[in-house]
Amino acid sequence: MSRPVDASLFTSSHPLELAGSRCLDCATVQFPIASRCAHCATDRIELIALPRSGVIWTFTVQRFAPKPPFTTGSQEFTPFAVGYVDLGEVFVETLLTGDDARLRIGAPVHLVELPMPGDPELYTFGFGS
Repeated sequence: MSRPVDASLFTSSHPLELAGSRCLDCATVQFPIASRCAHCATDRIELIALPRSGVIWTFTVQRFAPKPPFTTGSQEFTPFAVGYVDLGEVFVETLLTGDDARLRIGAPVHLVELPMPGDPELYTFGFGS
């Protein structure tokens, strides 16, 4: 059975839900969970489940391998997409799955579970169509 790379990122695994925090004073929503509001600095925070779907706000495709020490050079590099997904009250920086050629700003996406490279026992999250 797999487990999350960081349990504080999720409220549940079935269905997969991201954990956010909402300020009880000004209603600012944050991801990942914060102990203080980024807007008003209060510590009056409630934990919430974030929406499982949103739209791509912006993205890019990483088409070249990172330099050492972030890569060993022993594996063939596969390009990957990253971007921001607008979930309504908060933007989430994330990996984007699927065909890079079909990615578009404003495209609808939904939360997906992704295996951690190099460790099949762990999972993280991304968004895909």
